[in-house]
Amino acid sequence: MARSNNRALVVEAREALDKFKFEVANEVGVTLKPGYNGDISTRDAGRIGGNMVRKMVHAYEQGLTGK
Repeated sequence: MARSNNRALVVEAREALDKFKFEVANEVGVTLKPGYNGDISTRDAGRIGGNMVRKMVHAYEQGLTGK
């Protein structure tokens, strides 16, 4: 079995992404608790992750256009 290489290259980025995750979860109406959240549904986890990606892509595009 392959080993996981899920280490943060920048520790501050992990903290910022966790904060961002909680903000997005709050926006979509999903309650997260610090630590393990394996009890949330796959649909809710997808809503959180999908909205995070959507916002990051939007922010990147805005940066490219200078708006």
